[in-house]
Amino acid sequence: MSSPQVETIVLGGGCFWCTEAVFDRVQGVLDVESGYSNGETINPSYEQVCTGRTGHNEVVKLAFDPAQISLREILEIFFVVHDPTTLNRQGNDVGTQYRSGIYYLDEAQKQMAEQVIAEIGASKTYRSPVVTEVKPLSNYSTAEAYHQDYFANNPNQGYCAFVVGPKVEKFQKTFASRLKKA
Repeated sequence: MSSPQVETIVLGGGCFWCTEAVFDRVQGVLDVESGYSNGETINPSYEQVCTGRTGHNEVVKLAFDPAQISLREILEIFFVVHDPTTLNRQGNDVGTQYRSGIYYLDEAQKQMAEQVIAEIGASKTYRSPVVTEVKPLSNYSTAEAYHQDYFANNPNQGYCAFVVGPKVEKFQKTFASRLKKA
């Protein structure tokens, strides 16, 4: 049996705890890592990113098997589980570190992101325009260890129970066919 082909994409959809918790459950996603990208500071800390002065976004780096799930399907999930129409904000989380972003590694990923955004705009899915930035990945660093698998490790923490949990439930209801098998 051969090893799966692996592709990588980096997505910013607000707090990385939410985005990670959703994509951890997606069939075909092999690994999800919380991190920071597209800012100026080299290897910033969470505290530095939270000031909004580093320019970084809270992101997840997804490794996925394109034989099991396409980039298009990943982006469709991404656009359902966060609000891509609010600039620098997701719910009560406000700041540039919570911006909606797709950080591509090659031209094909850029084209797919732009195509999906154009289709969403044409469909009038949202009342407001999509403000998701589409940029090449730059200055990525892994978030601190305590941020990895945060929801899985802290399901009863207040933010997890009231913010992350409902996003995971929305994914599970909307994309039941994409859930990893137990």
